[in-house]
Amino acid sequence: MSDVFSTRQWYTIPQAAAELGVSTGRVSTLIEDKQLLSFRIEREPRIPREFIKDGEPLVGLRGTLFLLADAGLSAHEQMVWLLSVDETLGVAPVDALVEGRKTQVRHAVQLLAI
Repeated sequence: MSDVFSTRQWYTIPQAAAELGVSTGRVSTLIEDKQLLSFRIEREPRIPREFIKDGEPLVGLRGTLFLLADAGLSAHEQMVWLLSVDETLGVAPVDALVEGRKTQVRHAVQLLAI
């Protein structure tokens, strides 16, 4: 597993459901609707803890996921990009989203598509 994944803390789907106060089925729907993104670790889907803030999906994540998909990134590539330090942001994009820097993250996505 890549260092970018091993340095993060992850929720299982049931843990994410408990954190969000919803059913596991609802978490699956949130993933399908691109409000969350999951990655399989040891064959089990996991969600980075940063993707859930204050009992809700992280603000700005959904739009960012759509932009990344539009830029041609696979779900795996999206996860790697979100969790890896981006030179233009100085931090991992997910950390910039947690800091409320949605506009800067979206600009960094646009640079990917060039």
